[in-house]
Amino acid sequence: MTLSEIRQKYLDFFKSKGHAVIPSASLIPENDPTVLFTMAGMHPLIPYLKGQAHPMGVRLANSQKCIRTGDIEEVGDNRHLTFFEMLGNWSLGDYFKPESIGWSYEFLTDKEWLGLDPLKIYVSVFEGDQDAPRDEESVAIWQAQFGMHDIAAEVGVAGRDEPASTNRGARIFAYPKSKNWWPDPKMKGLCGPDTEIFYDTGKAHDPAYGQVCHPNCDCGRFVEIWNNVFMQFQREEEGGQLKPLPSKNVDTGMGLERTTAVLNGAQTVFDLQEFQVLISAVEGKSGKKYGTDDAATRSMRIIADHARAATFIIGDPRGVLPSNVGQGYIVRRLIRRAVREGRRLGIREPFLSHLAGVVIGEFGGHYAELETNRTKVIDAIMQEEEKFDKTIEKGLKEFESMMADHVITGEEAFILFSTYGFPLELTQELVGERGGNLDVEAFKREFEKHQELSRTASAGAFKGGLAEHSVETTRLHTATHLLQKALRSVLGDHVAQKGSNITAERLRFDFSHAQKMTPEEIKQVEDLVNDAIRRDLPVTREEMTVDEAKSTGAIGLFEQKYGDKVSVYTVGDFSKEICGGPHVTHTGELGAFKIQKEEAVSAGVRRIKATVEGEKR
Repeated sequence: MTLSEIRQKYLDFFKSKGHAVIPSASLIPENDPTVLFTMAGMHPLIPYLKGQAHPMGVRLANSQKCIRTGDIEEVGDNRHLTFFEMLGNWSLGDYFKPESIGWSYEFLTDKEWLGLDPLKIYVSVFEGDQDAPRDEESVAIWQAQFGMHDIAAEVGVAGRDEPASTNRGARIFAYPKSKNWWPDPKMKGLCGPDTEIFYDTGKAHDPAYGQVCHPNCDCGRFVEIWNNVFMQFQREEEGGQLKPLPSKNVDTGMGLERTTAVLNGAQTVFDLQEFQVLISAVEGKSGKKYGTDDAATRSMRIIADHARAATFIIGDPRGVLPSNVGQGYIVRRLIRRAVREGRRLGIREPFLSHLAGVVIGEFGGHYAELETNRTKVIDAIMQEEEKFDKTIEKGLKEFESMMADHVITGEEAFILFSTYGFPLELTQELVGERGGNLDVEAFKREFEKHQELSRTASAGAFKGGLAEHSVETTRLHTATHLLQKALRSVLGDHVAQKGSNITAERLRFDFSHAQKMTPEEIKQVEDLVNDAIRRDLPVTREEMTVDEAKSTGAIGLFEQKYGDKVSVYTVGDFSKEICGGPHVTHTGELGAFKIQKEEAVSAGVRRIKATVEGEKR
């Protein structure tokens, strides 16, 4: 089955179980300053997992676009991906473990759906500690599920008990919090045990990873395909004690690419049709064959992954273009790394924009925004390819200067890598051609030093999870509603939001407007917002259909992300918008509004940076 077929089966299954199928949220988080990209299906749903009512109800399902950047340098092996889709279903205070586990097992094993062999299914549960007891409820539910196929599912101990090879023996394995608890046990807030579902690929166990194999063994025999998180506790701020929640949530995630690979018996996700189409295009451009040479195979995997990721980021409703900062830097890094790998394959002319068209052809049917933004995506990637070609030419000149004494130091090799995009292998080839010397170990030390600095600097930007929406970000998000209304009042109804970014210190708001704002216009906008704050207007929320929202005069931002029903926030007699949260209850909570900067972003788009500070009422 293809990615598209399994995605649709999943959504159809949970729709049959009373779930509302909601669209994928943007890859660019709207209200979460802790992450650069949406990294999991639950990220856009944090307000609802914490108690806010979702306009589509208490049972939800979708396929969420995700980007994870922490392992970009690892992409090229048989399992790492930058862009992936996460299938998820959620219960917001409705059903709990029996339904969640039962439906997971049904979807995986029933022939109407995926039809996996039950004998190849293994699961893990939380083993218990002084903080919380073993998850006996999940154990019992799993035993009942396996029992329907006459499988006597015993609880095994990792490293001691062999997994079952027939219908008897160890099939449920208990692990500590490091494996079966979410989120990190040190984090405060909502948390709980999880149960993970593994598929036995039949691969022989490698004794190098221990004498006894088990689901979490790293030998590659078992592949995790689904994770069901049961949020049943609140970890208190003071003392860190666990307090049972009166209303419990379920948050599940199934990697679409990984599951599809398992179902097709594929050795890697890159053997799937959707990747092979891209790889075939690379073969046509390079004249090299996938699978015949390890280095070429790795390069083709990198190109296919990075082309897909860059296309989805640029083509997103809140799309980001290549740049030197933040999300734009990631896009630039993906494109340039793919181009570098193309050069290693002998491709000298621009080719990545062609692959972007292939990606759009493969995924545009489900993600309509890719087709809508086709020209934008292809033009942006083409321009970045051309810029990088010029950078590489400059790098060759710098290399010739460095080679004057026939030695390239580790520091110089790293400059070629970080500034001009030369992979180590390219520098090695150039040095070898000239009979020179290269200090590879010194380069690796420089590279690792850079990686450590990068990880340390970005640690705060990749926390994710059920972090508390701070008071500051909530106030600033509410202020964007007031700002947009004020801009429309001063500049005209052509003003529409084109993007936003909120940190704990400031808001950034992009909007459509052709001219630079005058000092008088900026003052008028500030005064209107501050007047709304001074009047301490109530902020209220209603649920209605998109059509009903429009008929009441509500402004809808990025409407394609909404389902049949939406949340509409009304600020007194001042503004009305479709939005997903979080908000203050009265404008008097905001404090003084101050525009720090107004500037151009691109043709026809301006940007305002502003703060709210001082006394709150």
